[in-house]
Amino acid sequence: ALETTFSRWQTEQVVNWLYGIGLGQYASECRKHFKNGLQLLHASPQELEKKVGMRNPLHRKKLQLCLNGLCTRQTEANILDTHWVQKWLDDIGLPQYKEYFAESKVDGRLLNNLTLEDIIYLNITNELHHLSIKRAIQVLRLNGFNPTCIKRRPSPDDKNDMTEIMHWSNHRVMEWLRSIDLSEYAPNLRGSGVCGALIILELRFNASTLAEILSIPMSKTLLRRHLTMRFQELIGNDLQNRKNQYEKSPNYQSLTAHTKIKISRGLFAHRRTRSIEADDLVCPMNENGIPNGISPSLKRFQRKESSLADTIEDEVGFYLAAHFEQYIYISDLHE
Repeated sequence: ALETTFSRWQTEQVVNWLYGIGLGQYASECRKHFKNGLQLLHASPQELEKKVGMRNPLHRKKLQLCLNGLCTRQTEANILDTHWVQKWLDDIGLPQYKEYFAESKVDGRLLNNLTLEDIIYLNITNELHHLSIKRAIQVLRLNGFNPTCIKRRPSPDDKNDMTEIMHWSNHRVMEWLRSIDLSEYAPNLRGSGVCGALIILELRFNASTLAEILSIPMSKTLLRRHLTMRFQELIGNDLQNRKNQYEKSPNYQSLTAHTKIKISRGLFAHRRTRSIEADDLVCPMNENGIPNGISPSLKRFQRKESSLADTIEDEVGFYLAAHFEQYIYISDLHE
């Protein structure tokens, strides 16, 4: 096994491996304290921080994920490097966090395993931005972390169905705004985190949220009505009805541009608040029906443009149906 082989590696082999995973800055200290791979495998987080100076918790997490990966098969997420993640942040409309992600060496593997606590460490406290990252990760999983799944520009053969819109970049959403005569407001989407994944997969995101982000004054009722009508045309009546239904649920809270996320710490945190456990994944592996890694029904979707063989239940109560061409709502099954 690779793990067994790694344990026998000598210092220089381990150091070269650290460079390969983007943690070469710790090479000199590793030479001093670890004589072989086995010692690094058994090092605790406290030892890494004290002996090697690895104070950034995401660096330690990345190292642990890479060590864990020695005894598991390579997945598509593991192939995506830090430079790709930087471009991905541009795509989803959150370029302001690129510096924090770069400093923490966030690659595809780490992105797929980010927790809420990690997100806070990356200086992301805005709930809308948190949800943008969550839904964008969900789309990556649905596409087997295909690095080219994001749609950045309109093309003549665009269908503008939910499948396609779900892959829209922030820039592509801006292009849509220009196409519906809202060019004046399109630049306001920069740095907002509004992308196709957020529009389609997040039920709390609606036309009112978009109008607020675009800074369309409440007094401009005709303009807001125009946006609402065009937004409904974009996402379709079925999804709009589902968003309306979700809005009527007892614990629903509207999504605004400036709401901050709260971390729940301790055993006595109130469960009905908007707070979330610190160690919860930003995009849960099981709650939204996305399995860890690539399932048989998904693994060839992105490169062969095949349909989903099986339905995947979304955490908000609807199925992404095979071919992604329709949504089959199953809210009745949960009542």
